[in-house]
Amino acid sequence: MATFPAASERYSKPAIFFHWAIFLLVALAYLAIEVRGPKGTDSRAFWSNVHFWAGTLVLALAVLRLIWRLWQGAPHEIDSNRVLTFLSRLVHLALYVFIFVQPLLGILMINTGGHPVTLAGLDLQIVIADADPLARKVLKDVHELIGNAFYWVIGIHALAAIAHHLIFRDNTLRRMI
Repeated sequence: MATFPAASERYSKPAIFFHWAIFLLVALAYLAIEVRGPKGTDSRAFWSNVHFWAGTLVLALAVLRLIWRLWQGAPHEIDSNRVLTFLSRLVHLALYVFIFVQPLLGILMINTGGHPVTLAGLDLQIVIADADPLARKVLKDVHELIGNAFYWVIGIHALAAIAHHLIFRDNTLRRMI
């Protein structure tokens, strides 16, 4: 029977906050893209702004999360076989790359389309690249490809956490709650 992990075996409160806040923002970004509506509609404008805000906040929190992780570290890994440990590290690395690369690709895609990323409600425009229609097409394709691929990676991550809890009966999931 699994027991609730000791404080030293759990992730810190800031690490838990970053994990779940980024999860919610990624989910919101995905939702916004799925429901945004046809071009030129008020719905499209609203949900595009939600998507831009969510992506920008994911990137900002990813930076803070990485700084926290480098400074604070993480609890020791739960003993597991080498294959599971390798797969866990691979998925976590992919998730970290995703939360940095995907928002940057989105910003670059909008910029190379000749527009700044404007966050509704703020007098802030994000520009890190000039207009370039060819680059925009490539960036758009890559941004969409990675977005679609990460439905699977995020799903695998969630299923692995559930498997650790229900099948392996270890504290992997509880350490992040």
